[in-house]
Amino acid sequence: MDLLVNIDVPDLERAEAFYVAALNLTPTRRFGQGGVELSGLPVRLYLLEKPEGSIGAGDQPRHYGRHWTPVHMDVVVDDLEAALARALAAGATLEQPARTEVWGRIALLADPFGHGLCLIQFLNRGYDEVSTAV
Repeated sequence: MDLLVNIDVPDLERAEAFYVAALNLTPTRRFGQGGVELSGLPVRLYLLEKPEGSIGAGDQPRHYGRHWTPVHMDVVVDDLEAALARALAAGATLEQPARTEVWGRIALLADPFGHGLCLIQFLNRGYDEVSTAV
């Protein structure tokens, strides 16, 4: 099995520029004028151009203002401060400043298209600091 992450965006060129700069990803394939595959994470990331107002899930029109969704990406980084600076310079919005937990540091952001995105730097044993075996 593979996991592919698809992100709908209203402007493919702008989205590609953001994700390449913010997360240091590399375009690896294009799908006509409407999609691009980005590599550099443990999963392939696909940006798919979908116009604002087009119909999305549940017959709801897409909108790209900040929105809540129960699904978002957590990107694990080695240096949270450097990754945060890179993401902000690329156009991300900081929603909650970096904070430290027993398992690591986390900063909450939004991409320029309203999608939530967290940067995580694990400390010590990472999530093993707070987890139990099942």
